[in-house]
Amino acid sequence: MATTIRESVSRVRNVIKAVKEDAFVTDRFLYSLIIKYATVLVRRQDNENKILRIQNLFQTIPCIDLIPVSKIEACCGGIKTNCTIMRTKDPIPDPMEGSAGPLLRSVTSIDGSVLLVNTNPVTYTSMANQSTFKYNTSKYYWYLDKHLYFPNIEWESIRLDGIFTGSIQAFTCENPCLPRQDDTLHVPDFLFAEIEQMVIKDLGFMIQTPVEGQDDNRSPLR
Repeated sequence: MATTIRESVSRVRNVIKAVKEDAFVTDRFLYSLIIKYATVLVRRQDNENKILRIQNLFQTIPCIDLIPVSKIEACCGGIKTNCTIMRTKDPIPDPMEGSAGPLLRSVTSIDGSVLLVNTNPVTYTSMANQSTFKYNTSKYYWYLDKHLYFPNIEWESIRLDGIFTGSIQAFTCENPCLPRQDDTLHVPDFLFAEIEQMVIKDLGFMIQTPVEGQDDNRSPLR
């Protein structure tokens, strides 16, 4: 069963016995720590080539609109003048970082028939300047400043699969009014005990349980 952000925060709050939200331990602060250490552990799993096997971690954005942009904005000024650069119209939701960059499992044409290859502006420029590049039928993309860029395509939209720390509700029609707290936390369940311990360690003195007889009102969590 998928865990929501609200449930994950509640779980950590119960562990540290912080039953009241205050200036030090807010739900937002706890969630930021959960994501911080989830990213560390997911990156470790990705480095061991285990993340792509966990199907339910990935979310699909079925349609992201593209717009044409200048080569300067796309950081590829060295590409030949006939190069068309498309970019996602809006910033994509923040992807979780893996060992080799954003955890985007696939970027495809809207119907899924064409799989694009991840690259970067420098590598693409080098390839494009080779005489044999005219025989290259692959399509490419890169991620830069919260956007995806696409050289030499003129599509109106693309399809994207990835693990996101940001909400994808604005890009779907499933439930655009769903509160962020009720969104699913896309972190492997088997990592959560370790995430809890890392959060507890980070909170340090703030989560020390008062000894018997100590005035509970003086606890930093009260």
